[in-house]
Amino acid sequence: MTDKQRFASVWDAIENTPQQATSLRARSELMMSLTKVIRERGMTQGDAAALFGVTQPRMSDLMRGKINLFSLDTLIDMAATAGMSPTVKVSKPKAMPSKHPKRTAKRQMEAA
Repeated sequence: MTDKQRFASVWDAIENTPQQATSLRARSELMMSLTKVIRERGMTQGDAAALFGVTQPRMSDLMRGKINLFSLDTLIDMAATAGMSPTVKVSKPKAMPSKHPKRTAKRQMEAA
């Protein structure tokens, strides 16, 4: 019998580090939001390409979800150009590892 590993999201499952998973999660959300806005406005890929100052094939890459071709900066810029209000939300860490071992009471007194 094999142990099954559980992940909080698909990004956590396919990426090697939490940092990579977080980047993919943010890029995915932006890409889906951009695609939705483009469709809701009835824009063609050519119209959207003109708005964002990119080529139509580049818009095709976005609409097809080719996430590896887009940086977070590029997607934030595109969202702002589309009149969206992209924001970054930062939460407090669950637990931060200490870089310094805890001082003993004796060492704390000596340091004072």
